[in-house]
Amino acid sequence: MYPMRVLMAGAMAVALGALPVAAQAETLAQALASAYTNNPNIESALLSVKSAAEDIALREAGKRPTIGANITGDYSWSVANGGYQSDTGLTGGLSYNQTLFDNFKTDAEIEQARALSDLSGQALRNAEQNVLLSVAQAYMNVIRDTQLVASRQESISFYDAQLKSANDRLDVGEGTKIDVAQATARQAQAVASYRAAVASLQTSQASYQRWVGHKPSNLTSNVGFGFMVPASIDSAIASAEERHPAILSAKAAIRAGQAGTDGAQAAFGPTLDLIGSLCGIGCFGNTGQQGVSGSVRLSLTIPIYAGGALGASVRKANIEQIKSEVDAMATYDEVREAVITSWSTLQNASAQITSAEASVASVQQVLNGVIQERDLGQRTTLDVLDSQAELTTSKEALIQASSSRVIAMFTLIAATGRLSAAELKLPVSLKSGDNYTSTVEDVWQELRTVAD
Repeated sequence: MYPMRVLMAGAMAVALGALPVAAQAETLAQALASAYTNNPNIESALLSVKSAAEDIALREAGKRPTIGANITGDYSWSVANGGYQSDTGLTGGLSYNQTLFDNFKTDAEIEQARALSDLSGQALRNAEQNVLLSVAQAYMNVIRDTQLVASRQESISFYDAQLKSANDRLDVGEGTKIDVAQATARQAQAVASYRAAVASLQTSQASYQRWVGHKPSNLTSNVGFGFMVPASIDSAIASAEERHPAILSAKAAIRAGQAGTDGAQAAFGPTLDLIGSLCGIGCFGNTGQQGVSGSVRLSLTIPIYAGGALGASVRKANIEQIKSEVDAMATYDEVREAVITSWSTLQNASAQITSAEASVASVQQVLNGVIQERDLGQRTTLDVLDSQAELTTSKEALIQASSSRVIAMFTLIAATGRLSAAELKLPVSLKSGDNYTSTVEDVWQELRTVAD
């Protein structure tokens, strides 16, 4: 049995190497805060928000003038009749172009860009929810698997003791070889289960490091956040309808679709442009005359026929708008289903904990009694082994149910749309694209950048 204990100790050291005994406990709140600060998924979603905000500035530029300066220098020469002639010229001036009216097409494009920016903002919230939920799952999986490793280690110790007892009883003529064989088989099964638990723990630790950004260290099962659980399923559904990023994204998509339809229809209307130019250098060629010249003109464009492109654009925009509304209905149903499912899962997990706690207490008493009866010759070694197996099953059911309840709680919070750093009151700087959006809409930012 000694080599098996050495192997078991080595596996335990590998599995729990990331859990220093003297390390300070890392709470779930700390793990969530670390993930929120460092996870690349959230950072990528934030960059998408900023990119979408730039589209607003691009669309708003359509309502503003474009002003440019131009300077042209030229040199010409000719050789004719044995003579050489050359000429130089330099002209410079300013140009001004502005669309005065485009049948509100630009307004529709700006509204569409704003809607898509809001959609990307909700995508950021959705990414935040997914990351925080994955962190909670990884955190509880490490705790669960650590407890399973410890529980199965205890089972091996118990079966070691039973095997030794069976051998001792056989030596004094009170036991049988069958008792020894049964105890040996159960011990082998316990070792196999232990190794499986160690492998599962290593996988959970890797998942934890992926989401949180560092290895788990002395995690605590006191997770908190019970205040986030809704009081009833009706309040949970109401919260989801109001806050869930998937539903808010669907509403933003509908706005974008409506604006797209308005923009496509506006393309059928007239466009009025103001075009101006100012010449300040070389305005009169080589006449020697000095001065300034300029011009201002209005240009009215009315589309009549574009080969069917305008009609196709409108039809496509209409289809996209209808699709966004259909997708919104599907999203609403999915979120509602997720809320009901997570609520039921949470209630079931709570009931499983109550049942498992009662089972552990009763089976422990049964095992103690069976051992005493075995010592008195009224029970067999197999009875003891069966009782221990039942106790191990009950303990692991309690461990699984405790972990499942916490995960179900966070899944429900996510389904209600409240799984965010702000709602959880995490000690972090909140990530949002709102400030960036207001910055890029600054009318004179581009001029200041050029001046700098």
